[in-house]
Amino acid sequence: MFPEQRKGHIVWVNDIKAARNLEKYGNVHFVSRRLHYAVIYLDVEREEETLRNIQRLPYVKKIERSLRSEIKTEYTKESEDKTRFYSM
Repeated sequence: MFPEQRKGHIVWVNDIKAARNLEKYGNVHFVSRRLHYAVIYLDVEREEETLRNIQRLPYVKKIERSLRSEIKTEYTKESEDKTRFYSM
């Protein structure tokens, strides 16, 4: 796989229009207008410094770390295939 160069964070905001300014700090992947959050990817080397700067912004409520990199994406087939019993 690829070496981990970026980490995802969910930034909860008060103002969606102001959330466009987050592009200065990292790669904005998604902005939810209804739930008022943005998914942003940051460089690992400058992550702590960038998070401190983002937290100081007046329209930011809180920042959460994305757990997507920790989710298991390799699946195994442990049970037998039961679809053959349901065929006509």
